[in-house]
Amino acid sequence: MRIGIDCRYILDPGRGEQTGIGHYTYYLVKNLLEIDRTNEYVLFFSSRLIRTFEFRKKNVEIRFFRFARFKRYLPFVYSHLLISAVLEREKLDIYHSPHNIIPLKYKSASIITLHDLAIYKHPEWFPATIFSQDFSTKVLVPRSLERAEKIIVPSESTKRDVIELFNIPKDKIQVIYEGVEGKAGSMKYEVRSQDVKKKYNLSDNYILYLGTIEPRKNIVMLVKAFYNLITTYNLQPTTYNLAIAGMKGWKYKDVFESIKKLHLEKRVRYLGYVSHEEKIALMKGAICFVFPSLYEGFGLPILEAMSLGAPVITTQVSSIPEVVGDAAILIDPYKENDLTEALKMVIEDRKLREELSQKGELRAKKFTWEKTARETLEVYKEVERKRIRRIVDCRL
Repeated sequence: MRIGIDCRYILDPGRGEQTGIGHYTYYLVKNLLEIDRTNEYVLFFSSRLIRTFEFRKKNVEIRFFRFARFKRYLPFVYSHLLISAVLEREKLDIYHSPHNIIPLKYKSASIITLHDLAIYKHPEWFPATIFSQDFSTKVLVPRSLERAEKIIVPSESTKRDVIELFNIPKDKIQVIYEGVEGKAGSMKYEVRSQDVKKKYNLSDNYILYLGTIEPRKNIVMLVKAFYNLITTYNLQPTTYNLAIAGMKGWKYKDVFESIKKLHLEKRVRYLGYVSHEEKIALMKGAICFVFPSLYEGFGLPILEAMSLGAPVITTQVSSIPEVVGDAAILIDPYKENDLTEALKMVIEDRKLREELSQKGELRAKKFTWEKTARETLEVYKEVERKRIRRIVDCRL
C-alpha cells in the first residue's frame, strides 16, 4: 500500500509539547514506522516544520505543502484545491487525515480521525462562530464523515456521538484508543519535581490541573472547590497550593476573576504553558491530579497523570470512565461539594493515594501507542481490501 498521512499538525518535537492533534499524529506515525516496514508512507508536512529526520526511513517519502502563503489570502483554494492536487499527484492508495477533514476536491480512498464532537454537543463552550468555523462544522466535517471509507474515534463515547449527530452506520466507525508513553518513556527527561516546585514556588503538597484554560474544562468549579477545602479545613498557605498549567483559551478570564474574588492569589499558582519535560515532573510530584472536565473525546492528560503515578480525581462524563476504569475518583462535574470532599479524602488518606497511584499505573499500561498503531494499520488493510474489491468488480 501507498499510505499518505497529513502530518502538518506535528510541531517540532524538540521544542516542547505538541498540540492535541499534533501529539496524536506524532506518536501514531512514529509507531507505524517502527512496526511496518512493508508499506510505503508519504508524510505531508507544512514548510514550517523544522525537524523531519526521525521520520526518514526506507519506506517513507517526505512531502511539503509549499503554498502556505495562499492559505492566508485564499484559504479555500489552498485547503481544498491545491492540497487535493498534491495528494492526487502522489497516487495514494489511502489518505489518512488525523484532523476531522478531507479536502473537498480529493476523491480517492480516505480515512479520518475524529477526536471529539464538543462543538456540536455544546456550542456554548466555544466563541461565536466566525464564517470559516461555521463552514467547517456545518459543511466540511459532515461531508468528510460521509465520504471517508472509515472513521477512527478514540472512545466508545465519541462513537455514540457520531452515530447520534450524523446518523453514520456503526460499522463505518472504528474505536481505537490513544496511547501514553508511561514511566519508561518519561525516564529520558531530566527535569525533576523538586526543580519545578522551586521554579514555580509550589509547596510540597500541590494539587495539579493541566490543560487548556477554557469553559469546558470546568476550572472555575475547581477553584471554588479548592477554596472550600482550605477554608473549611483550615489548611495552612505554606502546606497546599493549587497549580494550574496550560494555555489560555476562550473565556480564560473567568478563572482568574474567580481566583481574585476568592482572594486566592497566594494559594493558586498559574504556571502558564509548560514544556513536556516540566509537565512530566509536575505530574509525578503532585499530591493529586484533578481534571474536572465537562466533556472529553478521550482525556489524554488523565491517562498521562495515571501513567506517572499521580492519584487522579476526574469526572464521570463522556469518555472519561472508559479511560480510567476504577483507577480514579469519579465525581459529578456539576457538584462543587463532591470535588471538595474528594480532594479532602485524597490529601488526608495516604493509603488511598498509594492505591490510586498503583491502580493508575496498572490501568495506563493497557493504553500504548504501539497498540494504537497496530489497530490503525489493520484499518488501512481493511480499507485497501475494499478498494481492491471495487476495482475487481468494476472490471468484471
